[in-house]
Amino acid sequence: MRPEKIYGVESHTPMRPGKTVQTIGILSRSRREQLSVLVPPLLRWLEDRGIKPVLDEDTAAALTGGFHGQPAPAVADASELLLVLGGDGTILAAARLAASRHIPILPINMGRLGFLTSFTLDELYPALEEALRGHSSISQRVMLQAELVRAGAVIETQCALNEAVVHKGSFARLIQLELSIDSDFVCRYRADGLIVSSPTGSTAYSLSAGGPILHPAVGAFLITPICPHMLSDRPLVVPDTCTVEVRLNDDTESVYLTIDGQRGLAMQPTDIARVRRANEQLQLIEPPRKPYFEILRSKLKWGEA
Repeated sequence: MRPEKIYGVESHTPMRPGKTVQTIGILSRSRREQLSVLVPPLLRWLEDRGIKPVLDEDTAAALTGGFHGQPAPAVADASELLLVLGGDGTILAAARLAASRHIPILPINMGRLGFLTSFTLDELYPALEEALRGHSSISQRVMLQAELVRAGAVIETQCALNEAVVHKGSFARLIQLELSIDSDFVCRYRADGLIVSSPTGSTAYSLSAGGPILHPAVGAFLITPICPHMLSDRPLVVPDTCTVEVRLNDDTESVYLTIDGQRGLAMQPTDIARVRRANEQLQLIEPPRKPYFEILRSKLKWGEA
């Protein structure tokens, strides 16, 4: 491999069963010392099979030898498959790129808990072999579309894999929120915030706030209050055909709408956070012989003394 080699950007077509993959994008957020050991042999493995790797800037920066990376959106534009090296946070960022481009994600766990990154490092090359043969098990995951509405106009739209959260900022006081579903008033909350999550996100922030676990195939949204003032305010499960709206009361300040814990939008009094099912779905490659409940048992330590 020549040190000056640049992994460029080209247009892509979505991977389909039986279709030859020619370009794989690599996204990472792992420790530099891990990537410097893992990635060079991975690049050689791909090139030996005639596959062009496209590196993001974080991955390229961890390597020696003059590698040049691309911004993550450009990597996704160029790729037929995204190989994501990291933890669930890395997956959440990659999901927003992959879903709109209709390309699958192959997640390799280099983080800690890793509900989404269910492949281990030891499974990297077998998983790639399966993907290249078109034999991967792909789970279609629902994405959320979150809109920030101000004075009746949508001022920002973001997609999320896990959740959209309306929550207080730096002040240690409760905020006041109104929840509506399909324009029907549900209730008023005094709480630290409110989480609207997908089934995938039910094992994330919502779980920490006392929400139930939903199987990824369940067509539902989960609405979970964060530390509510009234103990009778409990999580709700509603059909994912609903439109969920969370309105900020007039006298509430320093509140944010946060997308997957990675993008924060400042809200003003009377703003509305509107959440509905996105048109796009994430194609998440999963281990074919590792059922969902086995992953739950492993990650949550069920049955251990």
